[in-house]
Amino acid sequence: MENFVTAITNINDAINGFVWVRIGLVLLLGTGLITTVITKCFQITHLRHWWGRTIGSVFSKDTHKKLGKQSGSVSQFQALCTALAATIGTGNIAGVSAAICIGGPGAVFWMWIAAFLGMMTNFSENILGIYFRHKNSEGEWSGGAMYYLKDGLGSYKGCRQIGAFLAGLFSVFAILASFGIGNMGQINKITLNLKSAFFSNISATEIAGVSFVNWAIGFCLMIIGGFVIIGGLQRIAAFAEKVVPFMAVAYIVGALIIMFIHIGSIGAMIASIFKFAFGIKAAAGGAAGVAISQVITQGCKRGVFSNEAGLGSSVMVHSNSNVKEPVKQGLWGIFEVFADTMVVCTMTAIVVLSSGAIDLTTGLVKEGTDDATLVAQAFGNIFGKPGEWFVAIAVLLFAFTTVLGWSHYGSKAVEYLFGVKGARVYRIIFVLMMISGAIMTSSLAWDISDTFNGLMMIPNLIGVLSLTPLVVKLTNNYVERRIHGKDDVEPMLSYDPDIQKKYAPLVKAGEE
Repeated sequence: MENFVTAITNINDAINGFVWVRIGLVLLLGTGLITTVITKCFQITHLRHWWGRTIGSVFSKDTHKKLGKQSGSVSQFQALCTALAATIGTGNIAGVSAAICIGGPGAVFWMWIAAFLGMMTNFSENILGIYFRHKNSEGEWSGGAMYYLKDGLGSYKGCRQIGAFLAGLFSVFAILASFGIGNMGQINKITLNLKSAFFSNISATEIAGVSFVNWAIGFCLMIIGGFVIIGGLQRIAAFAEKVVPFMAVAYIVGALIIMFIHIGSIGAMIASIFKFAFGIKAAAGGAAGVAISQVITQGCKRGVFSNEAGLGSSVMVHSNSNVKEPVKQGLWGIFEVFADTMVVCTMTAIVVLSSGAIDLTTGLVKEGTDDATLVAQAFGNIFGKPGEWFVAIAVLLFAFTTVLGWSHYGSKAVEYLFGVKGARVYRIIFVLMMISGAIMTSSLAWDISDTFNGLMMIPNLIGVLSLTPLVVKLTNNYVERRIHGKDDVEPMLSYDPDIQKKYAPLVKAGEE
């Protein structure tokens, strides 16, 4: 068993280094920069508009409007909550602390850069997802990178086979990623934090070399997850709609209390983020420095792990929204990245830097620090043992909802390859695999997740880049109609003539 794990680790390290260091970061940041430029910095120039149409409309009836189980869609708010359920996960807690422990405080700066550019990458993914979506055999909307690769990139002269190949490749990687970032990595962090907070003093017997506590936690999560996941998107969306707002607000309030208590040191914390954004010089006494490449890599990798902009994952649930206007759902994509990284991850970073485990003068992590439980330690410093319990519960909710969201992503990828019946089989396998995350080593589960993220990202970003002319057309069409008020402009809603013909009159009449 040990030799097998070693072999898997070596293979994963080789693929991870190639995908992320040599290809992924350039492609990720480059796509974000290009989509930001071609949309004329939409996330800034139209800040008031997208803010008002997203979080500003959260109490609007249209935002929560549901069309019934037979409609094949969920409300815009449910789509956002399901997407946030998959993005606001352990990446926002353990991911941020890992980035800082490995890459130093400067990694947070690159998380911000990746998120700023990622807003428009996510925006582009979402509008393409809505534009190229179609109804499956059960009347449910199906959309995602596989469809805009096949029908978008594939529509270019001589690119039909390339588009189909990349669509299939993306689907395979999405399925693998769903077991990594969406299953093993999340369950593993839940197990570690629950053990640390509630079972640290229990000496349990081992089964196959793994603590009974791990097996018990994994089994319980599998049962609960199965109840929700087997019910499909409608049940997942209903669960996410209730849990995500509660868990996000509760965590933010807790983080704000810690920030307020350490308000005198926040200036030094922010300064350390910018000071070490370009590497950490080796300290005296043999302590190793951190190269700028490592800072950038950790910041971007953990940022993508957290907000998923560029993966093409959240598109698969945004495409199930009842919205008719592609760009309107794209606005929720901008807010999704903003809320995930600029708000939640930044607060976690301040909590981590206030823990005392990071030397703000040198930027180096203090010896004996465990990044997996560092946030719990920081909360424990302020609130005592209840603080550790709070983080353990937060990780449980954050990570568990991520598992639910990714089960939908994986099922849509399987549906593309094998049809609706294949998706049903996938959900059962996904649920059974949940227990594996509880018994795996933390580092391996996390590293495999990183690799699958990178592999999934590459075909998706190729698709987004190839369709940037369409992104510009869709964005300009929306701006002219919705912002400049040009009623004579025909809305661009779908590549499918039938869907376009059906929805265009409704959108012109004001029904979005």
